[in-house]
Order: sequence, then structure tokens, then C-alpha cells
Amino acid sequence: MFSMKWVTGAAMLACTGALVACGSGADKAPDASAGTPSGAVTSTPAAAPSSSSAVAADALLSGKREVTMTRVKGSGSALELSGRLEEGGDTGGRVLFVPVPIGNDRYVIKAFGTQDGHPANDEPSCWQVNGLDVEPELTVEAAVCDEDNPIQRFMIVSKGDGTYAIGSETRFLQHAAGNGLVLREPGNAALDTTFRFADKGPFNREPLN
Repeated sequence: MFSMKWVTGAAMLACTGALVACGSGADKAPDASAGTPSGAVTSTPAAAPSSSSAVAADALLSGKREVTMTRVKGSGSALELSGRLEEGGDTGGRVLFVPVPIGNDRYVIKAFGTQDGHPANDEPSCWQVNGLDVEPELTVEAAVCDEDNPIQRFMIVSKGDGTYAIGSETRFLQHAAGNGLVLREPGNAALDTTFRFADKGPFNREPLN
């Protein structure tokens, strides 16, 4: 009789222990490290379009095409960079430009001569704000390219109709009577100087080392 009670008690104790063990496993919170169940549906917020993607969509601003630039309300002559950026100066300067994006919606604008086999025409010059000018009208001059130089960083703003505004900091490239193309503050007046870019082919220059 005594042994029967002992066996029964042991069995009950074992069963109770098993129930405790089962209960503790069922009540335990899922381990976060176990990952997402294979059947679960997850969603990832769509990334907002960046300005860099917009630049990539405009081949003329990709740094891979050469373009000419013509003032929309101008003489019809292309811009030319010799000592200074001019409109149809016919001085034998550089008339082919490559806007190279450098980040933060800024560009270094490289200038080249026509591809006629002359090595000098394949060596770039760059647009640079003339640091010797006095406000309110600053000119653009040719300089050795240096994208780390802040006065060689330009804005190019698409107007949505195939034309562009060009600026530096808070100034925009405009035509001033008697002074040609200058960078100046637009003030309260609407910006009426824009430029049309014409694609002249891929940028494949090999400058001298």
C-alpha cells in the first residue's frame, strides 16, 4: 500500500513538472532574433526621388555630353569662353561645354574647343567667377579646372521647357546692356535670361597628361 502511494505521487509530480515545462514554453515571448516568419508580409517605404535621379534623367546635365549654349532672347549666337564668357564673341574661344555634376545640385562647367585634332582643344578650361570684379555685376572667366574652388561651382536650373537658368550662389547669369553676360542678383524682377542647350555628341575627350 505504501509503495502504491509512493509511485502514484511520483507520477503526479512528474506530470506536474511536465505541465510547468510546457506552460513556460507556451508563455515565453517570441525571440526577436528569430526573424520575420516566412509567410509574413512586410513593406518598405518607397524612397523619395532625389535631385541626383533628376540629373541622371537629363542627359545634357550628366557630364557625358557636350553642348552649346545659346541665350533664348539673344542674338542667336552661341556662348563662347575665351578670356571671358561672351555671347557670340567670335574670338576663337571655346564653344563646347560639359556641365559636370559634383553634388548638391552644383556643376563645374568645362569648356572645350572644336574637335579638330588639335591637342589644346581637348584640354579643358572651366567657368569661374571673376574675383576681381565689383558688385553688382560679376563676369565669368576661363580658369584651370578645380572643382574644390567654390567660385567654379554653378547652379543649372531646368525651367521645364527645354531651357535653363545658370547661376552662382544667389546670382544668375543675365544680359546687361553695355556689359554683356554678367552674374547679378535678380532682385524683385522676374528672371528673363535663360539658355537653350544643344547636344553636340558624347564627351570623349582625352586631354594631355
